[in-house]
Amino acid sequence: MTRGTKGYRRIIPSMTALVEFEAVARLGSFTNAAGELGVSQAAVSRQVRFLEDTLGIKLFHRLHRSVALTNEGESLYLVIAESMQKIAGIFDRLSTGMEQHELVLASTAAFSQLRLLPRLANLKRLQPGLQLRLTTQMFTADLRHNEVDVAIRFGDGSWRDGSSTLLFDEEVFPVCSPRWLRENAAPESLEELARFPLIESDSTSEGWMGWEEWFNLVGYRRAKVNYALRCSIYTDAVQAARYGQGVAMGWSRLVHDLLASGELVRLGTASCKPSDSYFIIVPHGRSISFSIAGLIDWLRDDPSPI
Repeated sequence: MTRGTKGYRRIIPSMTALVEFEAVARLGSFTNAAGELGVSQAAVSRQVRFLEDTLGIKLFHRLHRSVALTNEGESLYLVIAESMQKIAGIFDRLSTGMEQHELVLASTAAFSQLRLLPRLANLKRLQPGLQLRLTTQMFTADLRHNEVDVAIRFGDGSWRDGSSTLLFDEEVFPVCSPRWLRENAAPESLEELARFPLIESDSTSEGWMGWEEWFNLVGYRRAKVNYALRCSIYTDAVQAARYGQGVAMGWSRLVHDLLASGELVRLGTASCKPSDSYFIIVPHGRSISFSIAGLIDWLRDDPSPI
């Protein structure tokens, strides 16, 4: 055994350096880290340099106006962030006497409005003590720079800012209102569908497609698409279809309840299953708590697509 310094101090020479390194890595800036910690930028730089000299490696790439973690810095950050989150969590529970904190859940507006909100009452019955805060993200934001406990994303499951757990896959097909279908004969071919008044929405998340891509995936590659309405968000496109403005793209996990209630009907012309799926993402530095595990089970308890 090495004489002199004992215990963790033998391996970890400065907890202050680790705290300041974590802030720089999370915020991507020495200046922002100094502001959060209430110290000077020079002091933060000294602590990080001390850590690098002690380890004999570079932890950051110093860029013109920002910093980026090296591979070694990324490995160190993931461990430190998780450990500090656990320490902060137990301090918070012991100091407040509360075993339950507010769970911040990030998702797109479409997933929140069409998938989460209609089912919240059931979640409350399963976890009556859960305090939930929903936050909407139009585009995927780096979870290391946001106060988010868990996020729902659509993609391939590979993100650098968190660990992903598969929820379910997706199927995409045309939908319209029952009244619109009564007034217009159902399309008998993809060519006929392309001439129908289609409702488009902008892609706001990785993997989301528009009508032209959908037609390509189902085998009709020369479609001249007839757009009746373009919307910036998917929920508006769904509402427009409900009110008889034309045919929208139905993402099965989002429009399931509207199909089940009869507010929308599925057109059987064709459908496709994207290669991407829905995942729940827990930021690096956070563990899957009892509340998050219950949230995952609740989200997976989903009826089969219609």
